[in-house]
Amino acid sequence: MTLKHIIKTTLSVLCLAILSQGLPSCSETESDLVSFVEDNRLDTPNDTVYSLMGIINKMQVIADRTILLGELRGDLTSLTENATLDLQDIANFTVGTDNPYNNARDYYAVIQNCNYFLATADTTLTKRGYKVFEKEYAVVKAYRAWTYLQLAINYGSVPFFTEPLLAEKEADPSKFPHYDVTQIANYFIADLQPYVDTDYPNYGAINGFDSRSFYLPVRVLLGDLCLWAGRYSEAAKFYHDYLTKQGDTHPAGTANIAWENYDFQTIIDGYASQLTASSERITFIPMEEEEYDGIVSYLKDVFNSTEDNNYYYQATHSKAYDELSQAQRYVLVYNDPVTLLPDTVAPADTMTYQNDAQRGDLRQFSIYSLRNQPSASTAYSSLRQTCYKHTTDNVNILRLQHVYLRYAEALNRAGFPESAFAVLKYGLWYENIDKYISEAERTAAGDLLSFSQYTFLRTNTQGLHSRGSGNADADTTYIIPPLASKSDSILYVEDRICDEMALETAAEGLRFYDLMRLSLHRSDPTFLAGKVARRNGAANYDAALFSLLSDQKNWYLPIE
Repeated sequence: MTLKHIIKTTLSVLCLAILSQGLPSCSETESDLVSFVEDNRLDTPNDTVYSLMGIINKMQVIADRTILLGELRGDLTSLTENATLDLQDIANFTVGTDNPYNNARDYYAVIQNCNYFLATADTTLTKRGYKVFEKEYAVVKAYRAWTYLQLAINYGSVPFFTEPLLAEKEADPSKFPHYDVTQIANYFIADLQPYVDTDYPNYGAINGFDSRSFYLPVRVLLGDLCLWAGRYSEAAKFYHDYLTKQGDTHPAGTANIAWENYDFQTIIDGYASQLTASSERITFIPMEEEEYDGIVSYLKDVFNSTEDNNYYYQATHSKAYDELSQAQRYVLVYNDPVTLLPDTVAPADTMTYQNDAQRGDLRQFSIYSLRNQPSASTAYSSLRQTCYKHTTDNVNILRLQHVYLRYAEALNRAGFPESAFAVLKYGLWYENIDKYISEAERTAAGDLLSFSQYTFLRTNTQGLHSRGSGNADADTTYIIPPLASKSDSILYVEDRICDEMALETAAEGLRFYDLMRLSLHRSDPTFLAGKVARRNGAANYDAALFSLLSDQKNWYLPIE
């Protein structure tokens, strides 16, 4: 059964045009809605599939904007002259209430579906000794928490409710408190913790994908919520426990893009192909392949040259991303052909490359491909781009490397900068932990640095920086320098984490939110403002944009 067919049989769930500044009326009367609820309680096993897939259907509506709102407002992506006006408004921070990517009701449609499920599912129903709805109940709680988090980071302070609205008189914004991201995070930390060990439901393959890839791991989501709430030690603990859970461990892996030899002539690319591999991809929103089946993603048409856009791509890597990538030092460890001893070498600063993207970190070179393809018609672009992060029909929202980066962010803010930097440079396996992290920090961190010597090995673990910058563990310049205080070290490492987030997650829709969160850690909105103001390159600093974004209220979308 395909997702389309499941969704077509999903139970109808109330009126879904919910909260904003003013609420449209539901056509049903109060008595009709109450009767509907009483007659449609979720109390059979089939209800779990239909209702859960119905929620996923609502998440499809917000899938593209999850990526675009997070990416286009950051510093790593620039729009081309072919971009739509709606996309330009996102990038220019001029989004109005009529922009199709700005509709809070779509988020509340997900939330209302979740609220309905949680209010009506018969959690006492058992079959063969287990609770029929327990797994789905945990998944829906996670969906609701994630959606509220998206609302808060895009709109600032939002109306908050956790019960299904059953009548027009209930849909009055004045009756609900407005929660910001910290309040929402703290609420759902408590709400989700009882389900931290609840397994995923497994419906087998749907549209050729493991259905468990549709779900958000509760531990990772709890880590994210703690990170936004400033509860850093707890965040690090949740990420650590997700990565090291017995029987379901997640080593960082050794995928990379690298120069084959010390002459720096041939590149071996094992990076881009892993971005959607099951070993790295954790969660995605499944989309339909064709419009007549339902909701499709248009991210391919934004980031790639396709037949549908006459090969005129709309978004590409920014000058700021170019400068950051090319500023990295690539280091290669090789065996000297004469002495047969290991040696370390880096390309000369004066080296000439066939492609500028080959200088420094190689991940951008792997992600973006540009080619000339002459066309007989002027209606079609001859300059064609492929962005390998957006070549599938589905929308990826969580990868393993995201977890490691946030784990490093949490460790650092919890007071463990050496450990956080080890995530970037060395990779956390037991020998590296003992060798590169001081005894004092290891003792203070305790179980946060507990990695099994049997499952986290040299052969399956590397520092994230080595995914594109060679043997980062051998780079004698990639270090934490002596600084005046631990606070200075934390800020220094956070800057390195910020850079690594850019190098690893560019084009994935995380950047603006990462900058927002780091700015909140520092209580300094100019951190975000300065990054975005330089997205066209250091020489093209946008003072007006810096001034605009130095006021935190301008980070958020207007709500109608």
